[in-house]
Amino acid sequence: MKRVLSIILGGGAGTRLYPLTKLRAKPAVPLAGKYRLIDIPVSNCINSEIFKIYVLTQFNSASLNRHLARGYNFTGFTDGFVEVLAAQQTPENPNWFQGTADAVRQYMWLFEEWDVDEYLILSGDHLYRMDYRLFWQRHRDTNADITISVVPMDEKRASDFGLMKIDQNGRVVDFSEKPKGDALTKMQVDTTVLGLTPEKAQAMPYIASMGIYVFKKDVLIQLLKESPERTDFGKEIIPASAKDLNVQAYLFGGYWEDIGTIESFYEANLALTRQPHPPFSFYDESAPIYTRARYLPPTKLLDCQVTESMISEGCILKECRIDHSVLGVRSRVESGCIVEDTLVMGSDFYQPFMERNSICHNGKVPLGIGANTIVRRAIIDKNACIGCNVVITNKDRVEEAARESEGFYIRNGIVVVLKNATIPDGTII
Repeated sequence: MKRVLSIILGGGAGTRLYPLTKLRAKPAVPLAGKYRLIDIPVSNCINSEIFKIYVLTQFNSASLNRHLARGYNFTGFTDGFVEVLAAQQTPENPNWFQGTADAVRQYMWLFEEWDVDEYLILSGDHLYRMDYRLFWQRHRDTNADITISVVPMDEKRASDFGLMKIDQNGRVVDFSEKPKGDALTKMQVDTTVLGLTPEKAQAMPYIASMGIYVFKKDVLIQLLKESPERTDFGKEIIPASAKDLNVQAYLFGGYWEDIGTIESFYEANLALTRQPHPPFSFYDESAPIYTRARYLPPTKLLDCQVTESMISEGCILKECRIDHSVLGVRSRVESGCIVEDTLVMGSDFYQPFMERNSICHNGKVPLGIGANTIVRRAIIDKNACIGCNVVITNKDRVEEAARESEGFYIRNGIVVVLKNATIPDGTII
């Protein structure tokens, strides 16, 4: 795998994940209490023995830079690295990234310098665990110019994705973007060709692109140079090249979730608390998910009731009830609180005892969740200060609302408290 260079696409402005992307790039959004989205593809690369990794981004990349610099340092006997490449103006191209292919095109001069055979193009906002060595091996075995990783799909979900048709050799022969009706039926394929059992193939007769690809080095260089007007891999570059090039499909049978929206992000996080077997596990020692080490003290629970939840390190919980929730590092929950079906991202720092007391005496709100507060079906972003006797339950079942001046948004019925926001005592949302 020393002959493979990995390029992770950090995405655009992350509008579907707003307001979580208000102050950070999409790959830097916290995940599962102590990780960030970027840790998933980077860890998959490391576990697959791919150590040359670039991350392309163009929005709010400061925290992403900081996280990667502190978390991934391949020193010693390897030429490995994890490096962020932000959009920049050049004499040749004064524009920002116009799409996935354009982002790679603008830095192609740098990627060409590496003595590699293949480029592995990944997405930065998916939750899955994959051994890219198997993906790469399929690419080599079929002598493919491009290999696309695909997931089997049933009819109910198929119309939400870009679908492909394959021939008996697994070669991609047709594409269709989110087809409906008869167009959807025409995209059915025999997925036993890719290794599914006849029973599963009948239940899942469609294949959807995961948005990750392996390209031969010279093929990618040629495609990007000869078609500068094409800015997207999935919608333009690959469909246009399928007739002339050997484009193969690689079937991925594991858990995969695109967490590009607030609702999917929320559901994917809370699914981690599911018992006895969550759809994705962070407890696989053979393929761990890496992140920045923080060296925090153990979590302290003082007479608490906790059910089906994940509590990160460094938290302080007092006489509260936590149910079906994920609490991030340094979370603080005071006595009398009820937290249900909620993702609390935690804090970047601890408030000293004297400072907390001073804040309380001055009528201000300290860091964390104050006493006798109720939170249900919400996302509490980092460093939020939520006062005492607050109720965050969306009792009126509002689907969408933007109350930035008041410190929160509502997306798909989920209350999202902004990073660094202050919710005063007695507030009802």
